[in-house]
Amino acid sequence: VQLQASGGGLVQAGGSLRLSCAVLGIDISASNMYWFRQAPGKQREWVASIAIGGATVYPDAVKGRFALSRDNEKNTVYLQMNSLKPEDTAVYFCRLDAGRIYWGQGTLVTVSS
Repeated sequence: VQLQASGGGLVQAGGSLRLSCAVLGIDISASNMYWFRQAPGKQREWVASIAIGGATVYPDAVKGRFALSRDNEKNTVYLQMNSLKPEDTAVYFCRLDAGRIYWGQGTLVTVSS
């Protein structure tokens, strides 16, 4: 199983990015999917989750700005990030839970002020 995260980059505050997590080796339609992030010197924190049925949950820090979606045909999840803030700067990781937990390699998001 491989999770390939992409879409990170440098963006100005107020801008947008869309992260992708393409999954190989397992069908995501039977899995809960998550995004986490880890800023320098900080612990990894949960950013978004999407259940098998499509229900999404977000922490207050990103609610209303981030949107997680899934395309089961492409076996990919997308994290649309709008109104980005400098404090959103972090390495973003996708995670798949299917009995076992799998992590992607991370993609760096840098938001300049």
